[in-house]
Amino acid sequence: MITKKCIYSFLTFVAMTICSPAEQKTTSADNKPKNLVSAVESKKESVKVAAKESSIAGVTKSDVTAVENHNWSSWRGPLQTGVSTEHYKDGKLNPVPAWVYDTKGRGAPVVCDGKLFTWGYRGETSELVEVLSCLDAKTGKKIWEHEFKDFLSDTVYDRYTIGAPTVDPETKRVYLTTHYGLFMSFDFEGKEIFRISMMEDFGRMSFPNSRVGSVSIESDLAILHCISSNWGADGPAADRFYAFDKMTGELVWWSMPGVSPPVDSSFSTPVFETRDGKRVFYSGTGCGNVVCVNARNGKPLWRWQACKNGVNASVLLYKGSLISVHGDENVDTSDKGRMAAIKLPEKLAPAAPGAENNVLEPSAEVWRNPIGSSNGSPVLVGNQIYQLDDTGVLNAVNADTGVIEWTKKVATANVHASITFADGLIYAALLDGRLAILKPGDKDAELVQEVKLSGQCIGTPVISNGLLYVHTTDKFYCFTIENSGITWDKVPAPEIPQAGPAAALQIIPTEVVLTPGTSAKFRIRSLDKNGFVVNEAVKATWESFIPPTAKVKSTLDAKFNDAGELVAAPDAKLSAGAFKATAEGGIFSTIRGRVLQNLPIAMDFESYELNEDQPTEGLKFAYPPLPWIGARFKFDVRDINGQKVFAKTFDRILFQRATTFIAPSNLSNYTIQADVMTDGSARVKSDIGLYNQRYLITLRGNANQLEVSSNLERLKEVVPFKMTVNTWYVLKTRVDVSADGSGVVRAKVWDKAQPEPEAWTMEVKVAMAHKNGSPGLFSFTPLNQKRAYLDNVSVTPNK
Repeated sequence: MITKKCIYSFLTFVAMTICSPAEQKTTSADNKPKNLVSAVESKKESVKVAAKESSIAGVTKSDVTAVENHNWSSWRGPLQTGVSTEHYKDGKLNPVPAWVYDTKGRGAPVVCDGKLFTWGYRGETSELVEVLSCLDAKTGKKIWEHEFKDFLSDTVYDRYTIGAPTVDPETKRVYLTTHYGLFMSFDFEGKEIFRISMMEDFGRMSFPNSRVGSVSIESDLAILHCISSNWGADGPAADRFYAFDKMTGELVWWSMPGVSPPVDSSFSTPVFETRDGKRVFYSGTGCGNVVCVNARNGKPLWRWQACKNGVNASVLLYKGSLISVHGDENVDTSDKGRMAAIKLPEKLAPAAPGAENNVLEPSAEVWRNPIGSSNGSPVLVGNQIYQLDDTGVLNAVNADTGVIEWTKKVATANVHASITFADGLIYAALLDGRLAILKPGDKDAELVQEVKLSGQCIGTPVISNGLLYVHTTDKFYCFTIENSGITWDKVPAPEIPQAGPAAALQIIPTEVVLTPGTSAKFRIRSLDKNGFVVNEAVKATWESFIPPTAKVKSTLDAKFNDAGELVAAPDAKLSAGAFKATAEGGIFSTIRGRVLQNLPIAMDFESYELNEDQPTEGLKFAYPPLPWIGARFKFDVRDINGQKVFAKTFDRILFQRATTFIAPSNLSNYTIQADVMTDGSARVKSDIGLYNQRYLITLRGNANQLEVSSNLERLKEVVPFKMTVNTWYVLKTRVDVSADGSGVVRAKVWDKAQPEPEAWTMEVKVAMAHKNGSPGLFSFTPLNQKRAYLDNVSVTPNK
C-alpha cells in the first residue's frame, strides 16, 4: 500500500494455495533495468514513478493511493482479505471471455501498472514446463515469458503452479517461488535479477501435494515459507520462514516459529500488521500452528496450536482478533475442521534464549465453529466472513460471534481455491469448472450468474480495473466486468513506528557458502528492540563463535581480513561454523557459513571419530559432515566390518526417504561415483542413489532396476539390474549437455570386486537438460526395515 503520507510501500502476499538461466526461454528483449540505487534511497523516486505511470485502462490519477487500489499485486489483494476495493456503476460480468491465454494453471495471477503476471504450465510428461508470463492486462498480449523445468520434486500428476507470483510496486520487481525450490526475481521488463535454489542451498523439501504459495514483501524484505531440512542446528525438518533482501537475494533472517517435525506442508502466507510497536506477521504452519513472527528480525513471538496437521489457509485480522480455519483433526476433539477466533496479545516479546516459543493458552480462543477448509482462505467484508469449505458449501459467519448465519451448497467439493469479493458480489471458481457469482444477503446468497469454463478451477479469481482473471487446468481466462464507471476505496496505510535506540545488529547476508579461495562481504546494520533499522552502516569486530547448544563443536575454516571480508584460503577444508560481530555498546549478532569443496571431491569417512552413542543399536557413530545440506538425523557415519561408511539412519519414519547435497548448486560438467550397498534379503532391500545436475540415478533394490529420473512424472527410465544384498557395488554417473540445450544422462553400475565396464549401463537423452546442480547422495529405506550404505564418494570434472 502506498499513500501520500507514507513513502514506504507495503505489500503482503497471502498464499492459496530449481533450473539455471540457460534452462529458460525468454521472448522479450534484454532491457537494462532501472537504476534503483538502494532500497532506502529509491523510495521517493518510486513514488514519483508510480504517480507518473498511473494512467491505466482509461483511468488517470496522480494520487499514488489510487494506483495501489486498482493494482492487485499480491494474491489476496490490497486489503489482505481477498476483497477488491473496486465499485462499479452498472457493473455486470460479460460471460464471453475478453481473451484467453494458452497456459494451464492452478494458482492466481497478479496485476500491477497495466501488466499482468501469471504462473502456468504447458506440455505433457517429459515436455511439461512451468511458465511465468507477463501480459498486457487489458489485451492479453504477451510482453515477455520465462520457462522452467521441474527437477527432483515429488510433484505427482500435473499438480503445478499452486501459488502465485508477487510484484513489489515500489521497485517493480516480480518474485516467484516454485515447488522444486527456485526462488527468483525479475525486473518489470523480464530481466532476471537473482535465482536461488532453495532445495540445494537451504534444504527446501518437496511433497506430492506441491503447494507453494507466494512470496511476501515487507519493507526491504522478500519473505517465503517452506518446509526445510538445512544443516547444523537447522538440519531437522521444520516449517520455516526465510527473509531475503528483496534487491540482492541475500539472506537476512530465517525463523522456525512452530515445532519440529512438521506433519504436513503449508502454503499459508503471512498477513501483516503493526502491533505493540512491531511489524509482525501471522501465518499457519505445517505443524498445525498459527504463529506470530516479528517481520523485521524473524524472532518468533507466539504460537497457537490449531490442529494436528497443517494449517494452509491464510488468516484474517478483525478487531484485535485473529480468525483462522483448517480442515484437519482438532487438538482437543476428534472432529475435523474448525474456524476459530483468538484474542491477540497486546504485548509481544520473544521467548528467552534457549526456551520454547511462547504458546497461547486455550483461553485465548474467543469463539469457534465446525467449518472445515483444508486450503481455501476466507474473505472478510465488514463483520461478515465468507468461507467456501471443503464440501463446496459457502458459509456466512458473524465475525463477532462466530455464528454461522447461513450456508449455501455451490459445489461438490473445493480443493485450493479461495473466493474473491468485489462490489457486493462473491466470485467463486469451482472445482467442476464453473465461475459462480453470488450476491450474499442476510439469510442466503443469490446465484446471480454462472459461466462454464474449460477444465477445473483450482486457483482463485483476481479482479483489477474492471477485469476478472482466472486460471483453470486448461486455459487462462480474462473477463470484462462491464460498467459505466469505476471508483476505488482507499487502502489504509500501515503504521510504521520510528526506530528507537540500537539494541542489536543485523548482518546481511546472515548465512554464506564459500569454496577454497573465495570470500564474502557483509553489511552490518543496527536494529532497535522492535527490529527497526537504526543505522544502515555499523562497524563491528569479529570473532569465531560456537553456539553453546551446538551438538557438533565446529569452526569455519575461514578468517576475516582487515576489510571485513570473510576469506577461505586456497587450502580451506570442508567445514561449517559461526562468527560473532560486536559493535559499540556491546550489541551483537552472528552469521554462520559453510566451506564446501571445489572439484575434485573425495570422501572415504575414515577420519571421522565415532564418539556418539546409539543406544537403540548399542553402537558408536559420528554425525554426518556438518556442511552437507539435509544430512542431520537422516545419515550417520558408522563402522561396518572395520570400514567407516555413510549409513542411512532409522531415526524416524518421516525420513525413510533422504537426500543430502554435498557441494554448491552452481556446479556442472562433473562425474560423481560412490560405493553402495544394501542390507536385506531377496525380497526386502533398500534404494541407493546419486544426484548429478538435478538428475537422480538410483539402484532400486526391491525392483532390481537401475533408474534415471528427475521428477518421476516427467522423466523416468529404467533397465534391469539385480542387486545382491550385503555386496558392494560401484555407481557412477555423468551428464553431458550439448550446445542446443539437449543432453545425455549416463550411468553405470558394477560389482566392486570386478573391473569397471567400458560401456555405460544407461544413456538417457533429454531434450531440455539441466545444466547445473549440486552433487548429492540419496537413499530410501522402505518402512526403515533395511539399511543402505555409501562409501568412497568422489566428484571429478568431466574429461
